[in-house]
Amino acid sequence: MSRKITIFIAGDSTAATKLPDKKPETGWGERLPDFFTDQVEFDNKAANGRSSKSFINEGRLQQVADAIREGDFFFIQFGHNDEKPKEDLYTEPSTTYKDYLKQYIEVATNAGAHPVLLNSIHRRAFDEGGRIKDSHGSYPSAVRELAAELSVPFIDMTERSRRLLEETGEEPSQAFFLWLQPGEHPNYPEGVQDNTHFSEKGALEMARLVAEGIRELQLQPLVSLMK
Repeated sequence: MSRKITIFIAGDSTAATKLPDKKPETGWGERLPDFFTDQVEFDNKAANGRSSKSFINEGRLQQVADAIREGDFFFIQFGHNDEKPKEDLYTEPSTTYKDYLKQYIEVATNAGAHPVLLNSIHRRAFDEGGRIKDSHGSYPSAVRELAAELSVPFIDMTERSRRLLEETGEEPSQAFFLWLQPGEHPNYPEGVQDNTHFSEKGALEMARLVAEGIRELQLQPLVSLMK
């Protein structure tokens, strides 16, 4: 029997697996397995608060390099923290951000694995006309450009999440994010209103968008191993 394919994920808190004290916050990487048979395994290295730069500097990309094998897939999504003005996090969209992302791509290609680029998911921020406000600047377009330049498969999560949130609407889309009333959950006794991180429902919907992207790209053999 052939070895199972592993999907590795590198990214920030929007994709990361959450510890019990953070639940019900959920990353989309936790729910992506819902769309695959047990012939696909997952190694979610995404971590809260990381940028494309700090993930590398902390040795997390090296962990992927040590484990990834020929035929595996490497899903790469950063941006939320790259835009923060801290020396250990910040990258410039058209230069250093792309340079760091190229290192992730090289880890995959050097192993005979398949890199897949994703850009950032929108925050829940609507204007008065019911349209999503851009909060990521040039980072999403930088990923689009890099994917085209290097002919790397690309899932436009910025555009997909914009459509989902606008079609759902400002108030109903609150259910996709970590909004809790005081006393509703023991991990958040004072409640929480978080328009960046996902509820279990929201993580599932974002994972569904990733799965739709995989189907549209016809990433084989992944597509044949989807439910």
